[in-house]
Amino acid sequence: MWPCKLCDRLLSTRYELLKHFRLKHFHHSHTGRYPCAYLDCPCTFTSWKKLLSHTYRIHSKLETGGAQSTTFSCQTCGCEVLSTEKEYFSHINQHLRQYENVTCMFEGCTYQSNIYGTFNSHKNRKHNPHSLTDFKAGVVKVSVQSSPEDEGPTCSADLNSSLSDIYADSDSDITDLPEVVEKKLCSVFLKLENIFHVPSTAIDELVDELHYLLSTVSVSITCSSISDYFKSKNVEVDNLVIKELSDSLCKSNPLANALRKGGPLATAYKRKEYYKEVFKVVEPVEFLLDQKTSRSFQYIPILPSLQQILDSPEVLNRVIDSHRTQGSNTDQLKTHQYRSIRDGLFFKDNPFLSGDELNICLTLYIDDFELCNPLGTSRKKHKLCSIYWILNNLGPGSHSALTSIYLGVLCKSNDVKTYGYKKILEPLLHDLLTLEEHGVYVSKLGTFVKGTVHSVIADNLGAHALAGFIESFSGHYICRFCTAQKEEIQSTDVYSGAFTLRTKEIHEAHLKTAQDTETSCFGVKRACPLTEHLNHFHVNTGYPPDIVHDLFEGIVPFELAVCLNILISKKYFTLEFLNTCILKFPLKWSDKKNRPHLIPHTYSSRKTVGGNAHENWCLIRFLPFLIGDIIPEDELAWQVILDLKEIVELVVAPVHTQETIAYLDVKVSEHRQRLRELVPGETLKPKHHYLEHYPHLITCFGPLVGVWTIRFEAKHSFFKQVARHTNNFRNIALTLATKHQQLISYHLHSSSPSTSHLEVTNVSTVSIDVLNEEVVVALRHKYPDIVQVNLTKNVTSRGINYRNGMMVVCDSTAGMPEFAEILQMCIVGDDLSFIVRLYFAWYQDHFRAFELTLSPDRKVALVQLEELRDCYPLVAYTVGSRHMVTLKRHIVI
Repeated sequence: MWPCKLCDRLLSTRYELLKHFRLKHFHHSHTGRYPCAYLDCPCTFTSWKKLLSHTYRIHSKLETGGAQSTTFSCQTCGCEVLSTEKEYFSHINQHLRQYENVTCMFEGCTYQSNIYGTFNSHKNRKHNPHSLTDFKAGVVKVSVQSSPEDEGPTCSADLNSSLSDIYADSDSDITDLPEVVEKKLCSVFLKLENIFHVPSTAIDELVDELHYLLSTVSVSITCSSISDYFKSKNVEVDNLVIKELSDSLCKSNPLANALRKGGPLATAYKRKEYYKEVFKVVEPVEFLLDQKTSRSFQYIPILPSLQQILDSPEVLNRVIDSHRTQGSNTDQLKTHQYRSIRDGLFFKDNPFLSGDELNICLTLYIDDFELCNPLGTSRKKHKLCSIYWILNNLGPGSHSALTSIYLGVLCKSNDVKTYGYKKILEPLLHDLLTLEEHGVYVSKLGTFVKGTVHSVIADNLGAHALAGFIESFSGHYICRFCTAQKEEIQSTDVYSGAFTLRTKEIHEAHLKTAQDTETSCFGVKRACPLTEHLNHFHVNTGYPPDIVHDLFEGIVPFELAVCLNILISKKYFTLEFLNTCILKFPLKWSDKKNRPHLIPHTYSSRKTVGGNAHENWCLIRFLPFLIGDIIPEDELAWQVILDLKEIVELVVAPVHTQETIAYLDVKVSEHRQRLRELVPGETLKPKHHYLEHYPHLITCFGPLVGVWTIRFEAKHSFFKQVARHTNNFRNIALTLATKHQQLISYHLHSSSPSTSHLEVTNVSTVSIDVLNEEVVVALRHKYPDIVQVNLTKNVTSRGINYRNGMMVVCDSTAGMPEFAEILQMCIVGDDLSFIVRLYFAWYQDHFRAFELTLSPDRKVALVQLEELRDCYPLVAYTVGSRHMVTLKRHIVI
């Protein structure tokens, strides 16, 4: 019997297991990954075709007489986890490139060399071609694994049977086959419309053609097939009976019935109704602003949306687990660690959210975005204001997927300016007040769950506009966190304590004065609509800063332009030299995707290097590697750049302690002094002042990387794609909102329970006897009965990709991180472990990076994923004669 890994069902053969798995568990999803049906295989896939290809390639071999595993061992360093000959020689070449002496690995040959080209010439001349038997003893280890008997069809034609054949399985679970087929077909249409952006008119054409084939052509083919069958059996049957039999068979086809005229999927209207009924689509509601001009906006009711989301068992379980973990987690209280908004003072001081009872915690996001080319003739004509929201009851990192960010309001930006936020937010605020006072009914809990808004994420302009502060940053009061004036921030910093922080009482007094005098008071212009209507939200605790616009699109490009201009004027290098370095530096993996753009020639006059947030982040990280060797250590402009790099690493850290916050406070103050010393006549930007508030704001909101706008802005891409494909702007907000809600419903319906957080598509199964002795000891300590492991070169865990050759921080010594290079990754069950080579690290202050040196004994160790000091992998680069790695974010040791 073969158990299904996603349910308790037992199947008699592997073939039956595959059929059951596709029918019951494998849904088409553009975001979900689904595991291999074999219980001992950790691989996951995004399509049935890929899963079948994997099955033919890997498991069919294991079912036909046994599998032979070959592992190579390096005689130079003792590495024993090289699973292929190609990988083995690639490993040998790494030794040669570091000028290490390598002895020829073939039997009877004593040749030695430390030159890459010379050694490979010898190998090609003397040992080409060769086989595994030509290697010296101990280089190649071969193990044969027994395999089960062949229990089912292995040919492609049998496994990849038609949909009707698969559904003909005699599973007792299947009670209504036509309904199952209808849902599957509807899911395909929904995917075509909202993921591949196929117009509904094209779907209609497809439906018509499919119906013709199934109802007309299929009848003739079926009739002919039945007649031929009877003739082959020497049975004479009247042609009328054959025709009636073929008509009956074709009419019973659920596909034809679903697509026929009057069928549930025959027209765009019927499909839309089917989506609402089966996929529980929460449709947008249109609210009129002005009936004469037909001005309106779209609102997606938040209460039904919450019900739809919390009806998902996976989401609800994560919400409950997060609440229990938060209530029982005492370790963070002892160490005063800040990991999420729940660790911030504003959350803890809110008795409604921080109580023992489970309450829904929401975060809103507001922003304007252009649908059309911002430089074209339609500039600002179709500019939209969007309000998104997320469920903050889930843990950190849960909102990286764009489908976990939900739409609340969509309207024209001009309408917001004309009618104001209070009018646009009226239906949303009404539902939020209902959520606070009565809650939303969660059917799986059988009770109402209350909730409220914790914070509103926005750029500075959007935050000031919604919160009721002055929207001009050239005026006197430019800060929503304190009462500092713009002139004062040039001579006084926040660290000095000279500025009064805004509190609820102070804000209420300023607001009353502004309403009485009808003029702004200390920057307060009007009331915040959310504060007016909600009982558990206040403007002074609800608007966190945005590090994307403050740092990566504000301070970083500005200060880099100023400092680079000074360094170039001192003739340390030229702009052409720097741009050449940017183009040619060998960035790898995720670093390569965010390669900085070239510095424009106008950077000095414009006082910015340009670039988006990702590019500027990458530039400040790798600038020391690009030009650090040619800059004197005592150069002040260089010290400003290095200080800024360290500040960025601290600000984007996902975990903070009181020590890291205090260190950030000191670094920001020192950076300000050095910048004023470097360019005394330069006017500081308001964003420099906001940066000085960051240490205090981290204690209030938790890590600021948890409330940045970068993932919300990525959400705009879906609406831009829909607008580009539909090319119909008559009521574009309604079109976009409808498409988005169908996408969300499809995602929630298609999500499949996964038994593992790992995503891997290719593994090699080897006996643990061929691994390094220390690795074997570590594996057997955790898994006493283990005899083989799955090795892979590429695996993704919780959205983070790991590859062989990457560096990880596995431990620390005397407050310094210890780095290790990933040689292999092994998977046992649902656990990921790294076989690593350890390195010594010395901090190079001139580069704000770590120089790596291989440990003298070339120690190889096994490190579990959960044992890493930081889960984010890094890349080591060659800088001159140094092997160096730079952090992307600060690590709490």
